[in-house]
Amino acid sequence: MLALVLAGALTACTDSSGADDEGDTKPGGASTSASAAPPGKYRTLPEPCGTVNINTLKDMLPGAAASEDAESDPDSPTADASPSPFEGEASETYDTDRRSGCRWKNATTLSTRHLNVDFERVVSYDPAVSDDQQAERLYDRKASKAEIPVSSASPDNDGGDGEGDQTQEDQSGDGKGSKKGSPDGGASPSGDSPSAKGSSAPKDPKDSEGPKDSEDSTDSQEPAQGGSSSPGTDEDLAPRTLDDIGDTAYINDKLDTGDSGLHRDITLVFRTANVIATVEYDQWVTDKHRIPDSRELQDKARKLAEQLAAHFEEE
Repeated sequence: MLALVLAGALTACTDSSGADDEGDTKPGGASTSASAAPPGKYRTLPEPCGTVNINTLKDMLPGAAASEDAESDPDSPTADASPSPFEGEASETYDTDRRSGCRWKNATTLSTRHLNVDFERVVSYDPAVSDDQQAERLYDRKASKAEIPVSSASPDNDGGDGEGDQTQEDQSGDGKGSKKGSPDGGASPSGDSPSAKGSSAPKDPKDSEGPKDSEDSTDSQEPAQGGSSSPGTDEDLAPRTLDDIGDTAYINDKLDTGDSGLHRDITLVFRTANVIATVEYDQWVTDKHRIPDSRELQDKARKLAEQLAAHFEEE
């Protein structure tokens, strides 16, 4: 009798142990670890000052070629006085594999133009969120701040916990990102419109003073005084999403007629995989009867963005 009891107990222990072993290996069990999200496509960033070709710079900075010729002429009083306007000035960042940018400026007797290009490689620190998904969230947040309709289907437009973006913002040299806030054309890595709060400081209108010449082109329509606005009733120039640049893109257009000087600011942001690229292009004038042309500035910004997107696709 005692032998039967002991045999039954031994059989029960063996069955229990087998059940536990089976549970450990069952899919979804406590010992099964979730697979990490895949890394982003891009592990480095291009050198931005060398990414924009000279012909594009000549087109976007009218009059710069004449200025460069004068500086290279040994008989010119401005010879060797300043570097070529086509060289560009690199943005200072802690890690150029995570964030890089370059800015250009050219002033004629009619107006001053600034061009800024910024690249941000987004990295997710959540193993359940891929780098591409984190970049999509950051892009959507930028588009939402600029009041652009969001075209992507991100499950978390409000950015979740925002940990990844905080890290991205800290990549710049001042801990907040290089921002364009003066006529010297500082970088604005956030990609937000210069009219968005906190994205730009007043520029010195002295950069664009002087008599008019024919090197630059502007409209002759007089704008309303004060404040800022979008391009008006022309729907094809209004702030909008773009379907043919990168994975997703938008363009923003703001006209500012405040006391600091009349200027039009174009911001084009596109995402390709885990990289967000921003093109900022503006024109400043002091004659408020000559409005910077929206279509011209937008077309030039789009052409540059298409070239940059193609550069990433080739990698």
